[in-house]
Parts: sequence; C-alpha cells; structure tokens
Amino acid sequence: PVKISMPVSGRQTVEGPFAALIFLLDEWPDLRGPEYVRARSICRAAIAGRTSSEEARETFVLAAHEAKLLH
Repeated sequence: PVKISMPVSGRQTVEGPFAALIFLLDEWPDLRGPEYVRARSICRAAIAGRTSSEEARETFVLAAHEAKLLH
C-alpha cells in the first residue's frame, strides 16, 4: 500500500495497480508530469499482466512524489 495526501479527499491508502490507476485517472492533481504518464502506463500494464505489481507501485510512488502527494 501507498499512503498519499490528496488535495480534496485528504489522506488515502492506495492498494494495488487497479486502485492506483483509478487515482491517477480520476483524482490526480497534475496530469502532465512525466512520472504521472509513466505510472499510468505501468499500472495499465500490471493490470494486464505485462509487468509486476511492484513495478507499478514503484512508478506510482515516483508520480506521487512528483505531484507532492507524499508526506
């Protein structure tokens, strides 16, 4: 799980690539960052079984860091 602080909904715990993708698509504050774009792609790949959940987690953490959502 990854704990993040969303601007509107507050602290959230994200578990798994599907939940991460939902956050990236529906609640992410900045849709332009390179880590955001990469995380979106890797989460989709993990859901489809083309990469690991751990890789999806790592890229999601990098995107959250880029968006200043980790505290």
